[in-house]
Amino acid sequence: MQASETLEQIIPGQVFKVEVLTWAKRIGVAPKEIRVRPMKSKWASCSSNGRLTFNSEILQQPANFRREAIVHELLHLKVPNHGKLFKNLMRSYLCATVPLPDGKYRDL
Repeated sequence: MQASETLEQIIPGQVFKVEVLTWAKRIGVAPKEIRVRPMKSKWASCSSNGRLTFNSEILQQPANFRREAIVHELLHLKVPNHGKLFKNLMRSYLCATVPLPDGKYRDL
């Protein structure tokens, strides 16, 4: 924890990282690092060495938006482009879940 960070800022980031790791397990990938930090022009990025970086503002976004960004970046660990395979995988992972009232997802 850095001196400028408060506990209220740290906890949501850790919960988000658990959400990312849960999806990573489901997809069958293992990110080398998950970072949450301020970003000026994008919601997230995936480096060629397996580091995922998410804009800290994503923590305040709706769950379905976060889920789409998480799945998008994790799939780049399998498919580095936005071609047909990538789009089919996005569709299959995002359409293969149903949100439950407790915020978890049930596989179809």
